[in-house]
Amino acid sequence: MARSLSLLERLGGSKDVAQVEEKKVKEKKAEEKVQPMYHSRLQTSIALDQPLEASAFAGRHTAIANAENRLQNLRQAIHRRIVDEMTGEEQALIAQGESAREAIRTVISSYADRELAENPTASLTRAERFKLIDDICDELLGLGPLEPLLKDEGITEIMVNGARDVFVEQKGKLMLTDTHFHDEAHLMSIVERILTPLGRRVDESSPLVDARLKDGSRVNIIIPPLALNGATVTIRKFAKKAYNIEDLIKFGSLNRSMAKFLEACVRARLNILVSGGTGSGKTTTLNILSTFIPEGERIITIEDAAELRLQQRHVVSLESRPANLEGKGAITIRDLLVNALRMRPDRIIVGECRSGEALDMLQAMNTGHDGSLTTAHANTPRDVLARLETMVLMSGMELPIRAIRTQVSSALDLVLQQSRIRDGTRKITYITEVQGMEGDTIVLQDMFRYVQDYIDENGKSVGHYEGSGLQPQFMDKFIMNGVDMPKLEN
Repeated sequence: MARSLSLLERLGGSKDVAQVEEKKVKEKKAEEKVQPMYHSRLQTSIALDQPLEASAFAGRHTAIANAENRLQNLRQAIHRRIVDEMTGEEQALIAQGESAREAIRTVISSYADRELAENPTASLTRAERFKLIDDICDELLGLGPLEPLLKDEGITEIMVNGARDVFVEQKGKLMLTDTHFHDEAHLMSIVERILTPLGRRVDESSPLVDARLKDGSRVNIIIPPLALNGATVTIRKFAKKAYNIEDLIKFGSLNRSMAKFLEACVRARLNILVSGGTGSGKTTTLNILSTFIPEGERIITIEDAAELRLQQRHVVSLESRPANLEGKGAITIRDLLVNALRMRPDRIIVGECRSGEALDMLQAMNTGHDGSLTTAHANTPRDVLARLETMVLMSGMELPIRAIRTQVSSALDLVLQQSRIRDGTRKITYITEVQGMEGDTIVLQDMFRYVQDYIDENGKSVGHYEGSGLQPQFMDKFIMNGVDMPKLEN
């Protein structure tokens, strides 16, 4: 019985489905007894008070709702049949997961055929039948209603605002989909399916969590009482195919001269900070920059939720850990960064600096770990340096501002500013050299920048990239590492 209930919950049902269905049948019979009286009143009301157009709209709306309820009832009936009749061999087949999807689909199809044969009133069109079987497959093997959105490569972000509203980002624009969950319990069962393999949890005592999917896609979950609209799930999808620098050039995120310059900077072991707003493409750019790191170097990545996918052979990936039920056992980014310094790294890559770990990152860059990379949230290169000062103060060290700025200016060589333009495209708007201190001010020099000329009639940003043509001050690192400086074009 316990196994049956577990499988039913996995299919998106609940332990009280049988009782709920029995209650629905009783209510339906009670409605049928008084239907003629209500029907005549409704006809009179429409004839006397309501316009014909409103009546037609209400009829279509009711028809759509009835069709949806009919499919939902049939889906639950097939769920119950699977739970009650599934054999051990079929359970073993389901345990194989996506690799046996076609065979599992055949098994589910046979259960659907038996249910339809015993319930002649539950007729389905060919398209409805295929959709029903695919939905049940997705419940068994994946994330239910979210599976079609996850498979759509044109969708870059999925935003679930409670059980009824699911938005997506496609080509830089937000749009509402017709995807929804049966109820809040169904949504929470999908949330649990995301978190369980990672050993993470979300409940009233810990109502928000960061996680990831199997493909590395980033997931943030926040539930009531913090989320007033119901459980809210935000999924930042990873592309099936890892992007490279040629893809960024094709997308217009930078030009070829900038690409050659960045490749040379990574090979010359410059310390680079990728700055930008939420959804501006910082992690994608960090991934691409990491592809320029030569083989033969030991790379350690540190993240809250592992997203980076480095191509090199010698990579050690570390991931932070939240506190347990007793509020103990948390391992922060800062803890991992301190430990990474004892792991003989050639380069350290921190997924994002957002707190006191910024101080340890700067110290690592200043103590022989050249070529390190990280990201931070900010709107301009100047703003990100101010944010670094704030993050260093969050470490608990009461350092003078001048000392912090000296650390920043000596640790960082380059700030790469990534921005999301109004039309949804993502561009590298600044590549800025950190030249050092002049008095109490950090001196910056733009090497490249994006200049927007105008917005065309389709709302697209039209602009061009400009190079300063100036020689950077970090030429000594190029000479030390035997890297030729590419020609900087104006």
